Amino acid sequence: MDFSITDEIRDMKRTIRDFVDNEVDKYAQQIEEEDQIPQHLIDQAKEMGLFGMSIPEEYGGLGLSMLDKCLLLEELGRANMSFTTLIGAHTGIGSTGIVEMAGEELKKKYLPDMASGDALGAFALTEPDAGSDASSMKTNAVLKGDKWILNGIKHFITNAPEAKVFTVIAVTDRDKGTRGGYTAFLVEKDFPGFSIGTIEKKMGLRGSHTSEVIFEDCEVPKENVIGEVGRGYAGALKILSKGRVALGARCVGACDKLVELCARYAQQRVQFGKPISSFQAIQWMLAEMATDTEAARALTYRVAWMVDQKLPVLKEGPMVKMFASEALARVADKAVQVYGGMGYMKEFPLERFYRDARITRLYEGTNEIQRMVIAGRLLKEFEI
Repeated sequence: MDFSITDEIRDMKRTIRDFVDNEVDKYAQQIEEEDQIPQHLIDQAKEMGLFGMSIPEEYGGLGLSMLDKCLLLEELGRANMSFTTLIGAHTGIGSTGIVEMAGEELKKKYLPDMASGDALGAFALTEPDAGSDASSMKTNAVLKGDKWILNGIKHFITNAPEAKVFTVIAVTDRDKGTRGGYTAFLVEKDFPGFSIGTIEKKMGLRGSHTSEVIFEDCEVPKENVIGEVGRGYAGALKILSKGRVALGARCVGACDKLVELCARYAQQRVQFGKPISSFQAIQWMLAEMATDTEAARALTYRVAWMVDQKLPVLKEGPMVKMFASEALARVADKAVQVYGGMGYMKEFPLERFYRDARITRLYEGTNEIQRMVIAGRLLKEFEI
């Protein structure tokens, strides 16, 4: 395995870190209070090409490998998590299905605007009665003439209120179920019959918006099928597996930031006449936080490398998501403890990181589902 970093990616990492630490961080509290990311930060991210990380160069993107993408997402992970999620959901599950499964005409039509950030992407799979059990989805599509007619409701769709392009999974043959009965569609927000429903109020991720997506006889051109008719469920699993690797990188970046904040604070905070960094209890917490971070980083890099080698990651992708998100939970919890009472106050970033970290064990597949997928693959590998 080769985890070497090119000079170009090293420079981009430095640029993104400067942007996050010197620009995005200045607006973290404003984002919390206003539930809105300032447009000028989004515009700067566009200028840096960050919305095109997953999109090939021929369509205006950066054409990064998965490992290089993870290296950059680490730096974005240091930022307010809503900002990271806006970009991460777009460059992950919001666009990778189009890149990997769509036909050339769809790619030419949609990817350039997605690469520039002018068309934000979203992924619509989850429904009110089909969360972890995605096979229970009710949203259906029927072919009538030269259009597919979609009906149903998706919910908890990240980026939906702002997105222009949606990868939507719908039932096209209920009798076939997951083996040939689900299809992926590329749906524009302006298609007839498409609307945004309730915008959710969440525990964290203020600034990142999540909502229902409603299809009422929504008309989708026949040519807007992504991949093959009936292969949408398998495609969704593939998209999610790779998205989970990218999510791991974002968690690693957040861990990095928390370790840095705590190491600095512990040397400044004085109790009993000396810095709390001199106390064994604090040192052990810092050591455990740093070890969790490096373990998550190593696993993320390894699986990102596997993706680049075109190796299957149906088991390893869930491993990254499960371990990295739970590592972040442990790191965030210890970070609040290192800061003590101040860590519980909204004026410090620890409180926000602690709340925002909780979603990483839920979205893109709960960690309980990740465990089931991992165990299922293992049992198949060692079947007797």
